[in-house]
Amino acid sequence: MYSLGIDIGGTKCAVVLGRGALAENKEGFILDKIAFPTEVSRGVDMVIAEITGSIDKLFEKNKVAADMIVGIGISCGGPLDSRTGVIKSPPNLPGWDEVPIVEILSAHYGVKTKLQNDANACAVAEWMFGAARGSQNAMFLTFGTGMGAGLILDGRLYSGTNDMAGEVGHIRLANDGPEGYGKRGSFEGFCSGGGIARMGQEMAEAAKQNGQKSPLFADLSAMTAKSLALAATEGDAFALSVYERCAKKLGLALSIFIDVLNPEKIVIGSIYERNQEMFNRWILPIIEEETLSLSRSVCEIVPAQLGDSIGDYAALALALL
Repeated sequence: MYSLGIDIGGTKCAVVLGRGALAENKEGFILDKIAFPTEVSRGVDMVIAEITGSIDKLFEKNKVAADMIVGIGISCGGPLDSRTGVIKSPPNLPGWDEVPIVEILSAHYGVKTKLQNDANACAVAEWMFGAARGSQNAMFLTFGTGMGAGLILDGRLYSGTNDMAGEVGHIRLANDGPEGYGKRGSFEGFCSGGGIARMGQEMAEAAKQNGQKSPLFADLSAMTAKSLALAATEGDAFALSVYERCAKKLGLALSIFIDVLNPEKIVIGSIYERNQEMFNRWILPIIEEETLSLSRSVCEIVPAQLGDSIGDYAALALALL
């Protein structure tokens, strides 16, 4: 038996063939994959046709038939309705308005199909295959281009009343600050790739006026979360100050989640995953100070384990839910 995962993004799509049962070791679980540029300008029907065409190619190449598939999982940026299986106009997929993707694929292949937003799907992936494996209560934070969360509560995915659970990036952490998710001072404003770049650019103006120097000041428009992180690891005082501010806001948000949700694991991807040691020097003391000791004692903050393959595992994990 096999599973099928489909990861739909604004830049690229991937169709992944996996084994149909969860192995003790994730190595070898993914059997084959086809990826292609989404090219949303060509329209929904053409993209879906390429998805089904890729599925058919994987079936033919691996000698698999639809009746050998235990499930199809679809990971896509929201908004969407996981209960009806409809994609509802995601910002990165212009023209994808009320697309009944689950109905289309389940009717075509006769296989049970599930749809979830990408943060939820990644949470399930880390729970099944990665850093949260074996836990009953876990939280996954994207911490990449944006800041979102997926929640595993009491051993199952929690998506909320209308799939809006986990929109933690919209939480306001300060009266003012870098803008993210349409709100200044938001969690996403302080803790996301774009937010860190904007925060660095804003902080640079004040730093220059105070006589501080940094090679990063030569071209503020080129300042990114990555360039700041690289400079911070090399000891640049300004870059360190930007990441210190970011990390302290992350620590504050994590403290709230620990007290409210009482999780065993908080798994953090992307930017934290690549800079864990630097972040921990600031977030761990804040968590120690801010959280209830009983909640803190059972919660572990860990980097995501699935790396660049998380989108593939995320879609397959939904197929196995």
